[in-house]
Amino acid sequence: MTDEFRWYLLKQKRIEELILSSFRAFRRESIEPILIKGWAAARNYPETQPRFYGDIDLAVSKADYARALQLTATADSGVLGVDLHCELRHLDTVPWTELLQNSELVDLNDEKIRILSAEDHLRVLCVHWLTNGGESRERLWDIVYAVQNRPADFSWEKCLDVVSSNRRGWIISTIGLAHKYLNLDLRELPFAQEAKSLPSWLTRCVEREWIRGIQLRPLHTALKDRRAFLQQIGKRIPPNPIQATVDCEGKFDDRSRILYQFKDVIIRLTPSLRRVLPEILRRKDEAS
Repeated sequence: MTDEFRWYLLKQKRIEELILSSFRAFRRESIEPILIKGWAAARNYPETQPRFYGDIDLAVSKADYARALQLTATADSGVLGVDLHCELRHLDTVPWTELLQNSELVDLNDEKIRILSAEDHLRVLCVHWLTNGGESRERLWDIVYAVQNRPADFSWEKCLDVVSSNRRGWIISTIGLAHKYLNLDLRELPFAQEAKSLPSWLTRCVEREWIRGIQLRPLHTALKDRRAFLQQIGKRIPPNPIQATVDCEGKFDDRSRILYQFKDVIIRLTPSLRRVLPEILRRKDEAS
């Protein structure tokens, strides 16, 4: 056992305690969260292969979100390090009530926590990976192990047929990328041939992202570092074709991405300015 793996195990135990304390705190307020990504994704990994994660991603209903957000801001609430989601927003289009109904209670240190069903979580993992522009080859292992170690009663109909044809194509393409680059076995999958027929622009995009090795981060966090700021501008102009297509609910076909990229600039411009301009003005006031 390496020192890195020992550190991973220690960190995992710490995060598991934080997960439990967060669930207890929310449940005391009659809020039932669902844990996504992170620990839930790591459950699919072999015991000998660590899946590093830092955040605790919890999703709650729209009706409970304001109270949950207030709870995360309270220092002594027991809710620490939580990345709070108002339902699943862009990550899925299945109604929250259905996701909750499909969800599972699983054991964590002799307590029950709630996670998405295997079918719903695979969709979320795929879309989350795509919204990051496919920049992380390492996180593609989440897809490999979610498919490879899916439950015996896993239903591809429940996974794919409950969303639009566009989103269905996204999921299958992501699984196809996991096959192409990480040797995921597709032989038992009903859409194997479709997954192998990847658009050329898609493979070019992920390969380019992996070569560049620059992770997308909020612009305002890079203002102090001119080089980092310019790198982040370069990540956004032109927009990543994968990210732009997903933001616009587009199709993964071989047509041009330009229209999606143009729309994505418009979609992201206003929120980015709202985050960056106050920080620029604050720095200007401090300098004057």
